[in-house]
Amino acid sequence: MTIRTILRFPHPALRSRAELITEFGDDLQILAQDLLATMRAAPGIGITAPHLGILKCLVVIELEPGKDARFYVNPEIEWSSGEMTRHEEGSVSMPGVSEEIERPCSVRVRYQDLSGAVQTEEANGLLSICLQHEIDQLDGLFWIYRLSKLKRDRLIKRFDKLQRMSNG
Repeated sequence: MTIRTILRFPHPALRSRAELITEFGDDLQILAQDLLATMRAAPGIGITAPHLGILKCLVVIELEPGKDARFYVNPEIEWSSGEMTRHEEGSVSMPGVSEEIERPCSVRVRYQDLSGAVQTEEANGLLSICLQHEIDQLDGLFWIYRLSKLKRDRLIKRFDKLQRMSNG
């Protein structure tokens, strides 16, 4: 497992749509393990291949460090609840800042596992939030674009200031 470099906002790959994965061999297994190692090192609870600049539909989610990492290949939301919830979100590509986002409480996701088998999973709570956040990323929708322009601009200014402080 190799820890890879995570792209930082505003890298263009973070706004690009990922391609479906069609090959389920060793390269996918290696990428999945590298994603997991990179996410743990960040640290984070979710990451996609596009965070590394690899425009492929692969998501890793691990809600508790070191426990039950989940891999989702080509995930798509089949259904979402009408009931909404607000949750603080952030990104490994924009460390140090977060903001509340409103999303459906529950979702049903169809995806493939690392061997290519089709799976369906219903999720609510934090897992639902993470799945929606990471699937948005695969679609080229970076999380801050779910915010109003005013909140997004403020968040970007805060992030830029943090970056200047850490580099200077």
